[in-house]
Amino acid sequence: MARECALQCLYYADSAKILSGEQVAPYAADFERELGDNFAFCKDLVDGTTQNLPEIDVLVSKYAKNWTIGRMSVVDRSILRMAAYELVFSHEKTPVPAIIDEAIELAKKYSTDNSGKFINGLLDQLKKERK
Repeated sequence: MARECALQCLYYADSAKILSGEQVAPYAADFERELGDNFAFCKDLVDGTTQNLPEIDVLVSKYAKNWTIGRMSVVDRSILRMAAYELVFSHEKTPVPAIIDEAIELAKKYSTDNSGKFINGLLDQLKKERK
């Protein structure tokens, strides 16, 4: 549920051309009551993704063969950015298969039929960047 709420926040930020976590914070706060203790995880995903966005976009672009960030759908781009943050930059160190599986499930639920395969392939390559 926290990842779904984070995805909504990142989608909103991307659609509204908001680049700062501080600008997204009021929107993210709407989920606090719903998520309870899991809100901290949601907030970390949103803040971490927005704070590391330039580096994340470079990494995603590196592995997105024949795709540019701007050519991806907003949903797919938001899922990839969030998963890339969690794979490479997060201090939580959630297991890689869990991150990829969650991203695929979000894509299946919120994007096109082909998005799950696209995201799986890209994240499978991107996991090499995990330190």
